Amino acid sequence: MSLPVFETPRLTLRSITEHDAHALHEAYGNANAMRHWDLPPSAGVPQTAERIRTSAEADPRWHGMWAIQTRAGRFAGAINYHAHNESQRRLALGWIVVPSFWRQGIMTEAAPPVISHCFTQLHVHRIEARIEPENVSSRRLAAKLGFTEEGLLRDWLIVAGEFRSVVMYSLLRPEQRSRPC
Repeated sequence: MSLPVFETPRLTLRSITEHDAHALHEAYGNANAMRHWDLPPSAGVPQTAERIRTSAEADPRWHGMWAIQTRAGRFAGAINYHAHNESQRRLALGWIVVPSFWRQGIMTEAAPPVISHCFTQLHVHRIEARIEPENVSSRRLAAKLGFTEEGLLRDWLIVAGEFRSVVMYSLLRPEQRSRPC
């Protein structure tokens, strides 16, 4: 099973490859862009390439990452699913946008086909998004995509030795069906 390619009015979503390392490093190497991720910023392009390689080599039943490109071919960000628990029929969604594309609705357009894929092809019932409380733009995006805020998970993860809390959001399959994609 490989990841499908998705076309939206402004974007193409395709499997991420190591060739995307320089472009993704604009986000992965940017401390401001990575401040709410569960990993510290990449130290350099080789580390970003290694992170891509890990994603690209993962079994797509459990993890998948798409590169998001504009129709003009500019790399705008990435979206992934991870932590797929097949027996519990749930997984988590994560996203990042290159800073030069912030506040342009990139993820609002990119996420719906990925969400639909997770529900229809991976047969999940629940998609989770775990977002740090201070990440207001991602919290707004989750709400816009139809996710429900469920509550705070205190000290849920550790990044660079520091405990961080996250707000749990979820979208259930029946809720997604009632929303246009």
